[in-house]
Amino acid sequence: MTVTSRGGGFFRTKSVEQAIRDTEEPEFRLRKALGPVQLTVMGIGVLIGTGVFVLAGEAAALYSGPAVSLSFLISGVVCALAALCYAEFASTVPVAGSAYTFSYASLGEFIAWMIGWDLILEFTLGAATVAKGWSGYFDSVLGGLGIEVPTAISGGSGSGGVIDLPAVFVSLLMMVVLIIGIRLSAWVNASITTLKLVIVAGIILIGSFYISGSNWTPFIPPSQPVDYNTDAGVPLLLQILGIDSGFGLTGVFTGAAIVFFAYLGFDIVATLSEEVKNPQRTMPIGIIASLAIATVIYIIVSLVYTGILPYDQLGVEAPAAAAMAATGIPAAEFIISLGILIGLTVVIMTLMLGQTRVAFAMSRDHLLPPTLGKVHSKFRTPYKLTIITGVVAAALSGFLELTELANLVNIGTLAAFVLVSIGVIVLRRTRPDLKRTFKVPFMPVLPIISAILCFAVALFLPAGTWIRFVLWMILGLVVYLAYGRRRSRLATGEKA
Repeated sequence: MTVTSRGGGFFRTKSVEQAIRDTEEPEFRLRKALGPVQLTVMGIGVLIGTGVFVLAGEAAALYSGPAVSLSFLISGVVCALAALCYAEFASTVPVAGSAYTFSYASLGEFIAWMIGWDLILEFTLGAATVAKGWSGYFDSVLGGLGIEVPTAISGGSGSGGVIDLPAVFVSLLMMVVLIIGIRLSAWVNASITTLKLVIVAGIILIGSFYISGSNWTPFIPPSQPVDYNTDAGVPLLLQILGIDSGFGLTGVFTGAAIVFFAYLGFDIVATLSEEVKNPQRTMPIGIIASLAIATVIYIIVSLVYTGILPYDQLGVEAPAAAAMAATGIPAAEFIISLGILIGLTVVIMTLMLGQTRVAFAMSRDHLLPPTLGKVHSKFRTPYKLTIITGVVAAALSGFLELTELANLVNIGTLAAFVLVSIGVIVLRRTRPDLKRTFKVPFMPVLPIISAILCFAVALFLPAGTWIRFVLWMILGLVVYLAYGRRRSRLATGEKA
């Protein structure tokens, strides 16, 4: 069997039929074990995490004030438009790899490689960043029990330890869970997500009795000078326009760019296409349902936070715990911290899962060494890639301070959304014959709006983030020219 393609050079595309046939090759075949409920829970499991427990407070304190709920709404609307494009692609091309695979079928190999390279950064760095946050809550929980973690082995509080051992431990633990199989991963995700939703419900229920309307006034704080620390922290668009003030309407949009990290989950849902039963029906349900549920939760919880405490008191590592402590309820801070600690565990696992599935698809196409993508004979998981991902995430979280790099995850996500929004238009025109169980309405208007809005949100990210992103993509270009361009299956016509 040879590999079929259209076009040549940088813009050669892999046919949808070939992409689907590749999933049936024994050495690359994944186990189909997820239904619509499991897939939706998988998405909620990663969506309900950092956004609720960390970023809501930071965005409120530094950028949006009580209007952080509007920031979540703006990001949610932008994501919803992109989600429609993902849903059409995922139901039409039910193949692992998400934006990478979709781009390969529509925009060509070079664009596909670059977005895959982008997703590798996005998911791996995201997992390491959340592991770092997990370590901070781990220290907090043990501190509540009167146990002090030695500084040398814990960097969760930014104390300058030698190694952040808790972050390393949780990264490697999730690596083992992912190797054992998608069913165990789904079970762990479902169990922890259930507990996490109980914690969120508790925050909303308890917090609603302690809301003071005065904390919501003014809802959108007036524009005022803001100390961004360094030029690298100033949103790119504000630098271009010469604006040196924060809050106001610009603060609401800047907050939307910051909290975009919280919406990473539905992108990961799209990477699981090959492990889903009846993907043509299940993928649109899982993508859209998880995003809608998470957006509603984000808006409600952010209103609770800013109702309990003045927004300028929420710029702490654990705004949920701070809000609960302000209620005066005994042990509330400890219980919430424990729930968050457990909840962030599944976020780490799901981010690592997304990374391995993207790299798996790239390996199967020989854009990465094909031996990396071989699946385990018993567990039917890409164990080599999972081990690499787990070790790299553990090393990053164990030895580096990653807070300042978290925005790279946001810009990587937005870049993927832009290309998927464009790609769905291209594939609709180049392959109108494909069976589509779900279609983006108002084509091509909605995908065009989606691409424009995603790019606009990215402009509110710091200029330093754009510079780091460009440097990473230049490195990706070098790797593609040195390896993938000559060795990909489209270049050689080889079987896997």
